[in-house]
Amino acid sequence: MTTAPWRDPALPADARVTDLLSRMTLEEKTAQLYGAWVGAAADGDGVAPLQREMASGHDWDELIAHGLGQLTRSFGTAPVEPDAGARSLARAQRRIAAANRFGIPAVAHEECLAGFTAWRATAYPVPLAWGASFDPELVEEMGRRIGRGLRAAGVHQGLAPVLDVVRDPRWGRVEETIGEDPYLVGTVGTAYVRGLESAGVVATLKHFAGYAASAGARNLAPVRAGVRELADVTLPPFEMALREGGARSVMAAYTETDGVPASADPRLLTGLLRQEWGFTGTVVADYFGIGFLRTLHRVAADEAEAARLALAAGVDVELPAPDCYGPPLVAAVREGRVPEALVDRAARRVLLQKCELGLLDEDWRPEPDGPLDLDPARNRALARRLAEESVVLLDNPGGLLPLAPGTRIAVVGPRAADPLAMLGCYSFPSHVLADHPGVPLGIDVPTVLDSLRAEFPDAKVTSAEGCGVSDPDTAGFAEAVARAAEADVCVAVLGDRAGLFGRGTSGEGCDVSDLRLPGVQAELLDALVATGVPVVLVLLTGRPYALGRWHGRLGAVVQAFFPGEEGGPAVAGVLSGRVGPSGRLPVSVPREPGGQPWTYLQPPLGLAGEVSSLDPTPLYPFGHGRTYTEFAWEDFEGSAAGIPTDGSYDLSLTVRNTGDRAGTEVVQLYLHDPVASVTRPDVRLIGYRRLDLSPGAARRLTFRFHADLSSFTDCTGARVVEPGELELRLGPSSGEVRHRARLRLTGPVRVVGAERRLRCDVLP
Repeated sequence: MTTAPWRDPALPADARVTDLLSRMTLEEKTAQLYGAWVGAAADGDGVAPLQREMASGHDWDELIAHGLGQLTRSFGTAPVEPDAGARSLARAQRRIAAANRFGIPAVAHEECLAGFTAWRATAYPVPLAWGASFDPELVEEMGRRIGRGLRAAGVHQGLAPVLDVVRDPRWGRVEETIGEDPYLVGTVGTAYVRGLESAGVVATLKHFAGYAASAGARNLAPVRAGVRELADVTLPPFEMALREGGARSVMAAYTETDGVPASADPRLLTGLLRQEWGFTGTVVADYFGIGFLRTLHRVAADEAEAARLALAAGVDVELPAPDCYGPPLVAAVREGRVPEALVDRAARRVLLQKCELGLLDEDWRPEPDGPLDLDPARNRALARRLAEESVVLLDNPGGLLPLAPGTRIAVVGPRAADPLAMLGCYSFPSHVLADHPGVPLGIDVPTVLDSLRAEFPDAKVTSAEGCGVSDPDTAGFAEAVARAAEADVCVAVLGDRAGLFGRGTSGEGCDVSDLRLPGVQAELLDALVATGVPVVLVLLTGRPYALGRWHGRLGAVVQAFFPGEEGGPAVAGVLSGRVGPSGRLPVSVPREPGGQPWTYLQPPLGLAGEVSSLDPTPLYPFGHGRTYTEFAWEDFEGSAAGIPTDGSYDLSLTVRNTGDRAGTEVVQLYLHDPVASVTRPDVRLIGYRRLDLSPGAARRLTFRFHADLSSFTDCTGARVVEPGELELRLGPSSGEVRHRARLRLTGPVRVVGAERRLRCDVLP
């Protein structure tokens, strides 16, 4: 078949795939619609929901006899040396190509949520830390580096980023999200997509759609969100990442919304995604998601019915194994239960993507170009920079920070001396090595304790664990209190342990009932504060925790969201002053542990008021973060004005560093809509810009607001721009306003769609 039209790279991809499909049998077409997970049934707990129960044994030779759509997690299932893994993957690809009569290899995919999930690969900060950086350009560079590592190892598709918007911080997967605001999630997530795609790797947007809005913050629970919440909060990040980022794949969510599972929803996966948004890539199932239509959702009686529902909805690829799209689908098509046209539609999309990736070309070769170093110095430097930018100084009321060089420091807490305290659930050590005791991490991860000793070489640094992360034992309190009492300052390092399905306090399936610190850590902190020694609280977590209990009692509070392999030096640098704190909160920090769910995107009825004794006002609002210097916001230009409902408006200001230290200000633009036809959030983010300024330096910014940014979903379900009053607010957080500009939109109501402006331009 070397002379067949489908082999001709000079022909358009569509013509090549049309020719190829015409030559394929039903078995060969369905083989392109599923993956194979080698080693998925290995002993030990799984690395996916219900893996051990759902993964059935498949004979390898039988599995690849007609071809194979995808190879599942060749690197991310067990520890393997990178070079050996790449060679093994190449051999598998050669074997797959040789086994089918067209010589077509598989698409190899891997997780890459916070770096390539492979042994010895760089562990970057988790996405919640990306959000805290407010730095899309740096996140894009990280995505590019991750993508290059994936491609060098022979991987074509990355299962990231997560674009779920936090709706309830008790949900275990908050660490995987970018934050609680759709504009922040969209802009930062789109940057990651651009980086990954620029390296030739297919980015996979997940989880489409509504996964983070599950009832009660329970993983895989039904979603209770209404039409407008989905349209105005959940969907915009996905639309931006597709339109501006060029993502070529979308992963269907596990969840159901209003009784319809996402994997069986043609309105979502075909009507919205393809017909309205124009998406032409592949939709892949979350692991075992198609089988869940039978076992968890109970909308299918058997595997064949599940396959029919998913194919009809628009799911092209079953992952990780052929439980439904394999023999059950072939039999159902032969029996007339499933139209073959659905198979052809999905196979065409898969083969078009393989054509784009060069997998249909005769000169395709899977062997790596040379030795692999998945954690080179340049990656570590980037991981360090992103970690430094993401650390949030929540409070420093008496100026305790930065610490003086000769300070006697007691470093106390269960997260102080554990390298895993830096890493999220989808880092390789947390995700996989739990099943491989005794295997080293594979990368160097300095702890906070080690980093503080290196940062303060002349200081006396003592330590005590105090307690575990989640166990109730308080026997270590006495030693911890003694170490604190002997010191000038106590650095209490508390937080989460990332894990899967209850093995951790944060991560997939690690949901919580309230936002108290895990275990007896709160009691340990009380005991440390009672010594009278100033306490710096350092939190290494995957979600925000309620801190009102200690407000005004702590010397300083520093928040880091699983900051990755270089997180220890980053935190130590902030404490010493070598690093100016520049992170801003991507999620609100609550005052009290109950009262959830709550995010800052509240209409008036969701805010504090006399109608309830519960005050949901956060202790630290979205966008909050302090620095070691001061900034003046000067020469504001933004007088009251009228613009049409399709017009734009500029507002400008100069930001000046008036302190004696270099520092970073994050200027944030919020929209307040006083009156609308449906209730609207009191404020919502529509623009931002990081500014790094040396002492005395100034920079002028112009935010170009377009009326499209005020659009929302009205009572009819249409997205509209309404005439009327608006207020633009500039501030350093969602809870503080420095300047206001009042606008009046004039003219008719405008219905807008995929052509609308999605972001606010910031000049220069």
